[in-house]
Amino acid sequence: MPLSKTLSRRSVLAGTGASLSLLAAPSIVRAQARDIRIGYITALTGARAEFGESDPWMLEQVKQITDQGLTIGGNTYSVEFIVKDNQSNPNRSAAVGNELIQREGVDLMLVQDLDASVATGEMSDIAGIPSISTMGPWQAWMFGRGSNPEQGFPYSFTFFWGVEMAMQTFTKLWDQLDTNKVVGDFYFDNPAGQAFASPELGLPAVMAGAGYSRIDGGMYQFDTQDFSGQVSKFAQGGAEIVTGFGFPPNWATFWAQAGQQGFSPEAATYAAAFLFPSAIEALGDRGNGMSTEVWWTPNMPWTSSLTGQTAAELASTWTESSGKQWVQTLGYSHALFETGIAALKNSGDPKNPDAVRDAIAGLNLNTMVGPVNWADTPIKNVAVTEVAGGQWRKTDGGVHTFDLVINDNSFAPSVDVQDKLIPLSQLG
Repeated sequence: MPLSKTLSRRSVLAGTGASLSLLAAPSIVRAQARDIRIGYITALTGARAEFGESDPWMLEQVKQITDQGLTIGGNTYSVEFIVKDNQSNPNRSAAVGNELIQREGVDLMLVQDLDASVATGEMSDIAGIPSISTMGPWQAWMFGRGSNPEQGFPYSFTFFWGVEMAMQTFTKLWDQLDTNKVVGDFYFDNPAGQAFASPELGLPAVMAGAGYSRIDGGMYQFDTQDFSGQVSKFAQGGAEIVTGFGFPPNWATFWAQAGQQGFSPEAATYAAAFLFPSAIEALGDRGNGMSTEVWWTPNMPWTSSLTGQTAAELASTWTESSGKQWVQTLGYSHALFETGIAALKNSGDPKNPDAVRDAIAGLNLNTMVGPVNWADTPIKNVAVTEVAGGQWRKTDGGVHTFDLVINDNSFAPSVDVQDKLIPLSQLG
């Protein structure tokens, strides 16, 4: 079944309840005329909590910038941020989105979570409240809601890379190795996983086009604890590469069972699971050499439109404040606030949702993650950003246990390649 049809059916089922609740709800409560209310949805707890780990810190930085208000169209507006934890749960995302629109009367919703953006995007469009989301491949966000690049949406927007960019980056990484080109793949069953797994548009098609043969490990649920079937299938099929999409606990379980069964591929390139240093550290020595898509690094040459910080300065400030290694989500969380505030300023009237919507659609902004350009996009409501490919390497000591080394920049020309991908057998 085509990806768009599979996802749109799930989206309709998920969105119907939200849509009916909006239609049945009383009139939206509006804040005072000189008060801008910005809703922010993120995952602070649950399976995706690492994606939102830096958000409270980031919000404090933004509050310092906006604590004197924003002057727009000759008027000065105070700014209030209303943060909602979706607890990594799509159903919870719909509930908090409804709260922000109906009870809080927000003027703009910012959404840092793919599942949340799918759940709340329809609500945004129905209520006529502008929203901006990120941290999810645009195909899952768009096709998951039954639209297409020509149609778009009335009030909801997103910025991120496309799945085809990450997937082609994966094959370009593997092309650097001498393997039998046999790949075992398996995927977490959510919108992003479905996008990656699509036979027509996803990783299987990209792998075939690049000359790789596939051993299909199927889809799995988040609470799956037994991946021995996939391990056995990949080992028997002679897979020298493992790939797919999922989160750190899923991969950790699979990788432990692979070790127990003596399965040792030459490359492990798993989307989402290897974004954070903590996930690699949790694997111990067996985390050495994991390869991944790279959203953002301190090596990128971008500067914040809000603070003037470079990427390196933002990462350094986070480390000094938290005592933790930089994380890729730092750049995108920051850019989400950049785009939202820029749209409000450019609207001329932040209390007019149509004016804010039009300002987003006309935005071409240089941000912490590079240009976010809705003004000239060929994909309605989507601004496409860069993605690179990299490998985690164990360090010789110091502050970090592992460093992320850039191996491919085909879709991220702004960042330099640092080294070629090294086979896992040579890393020990």
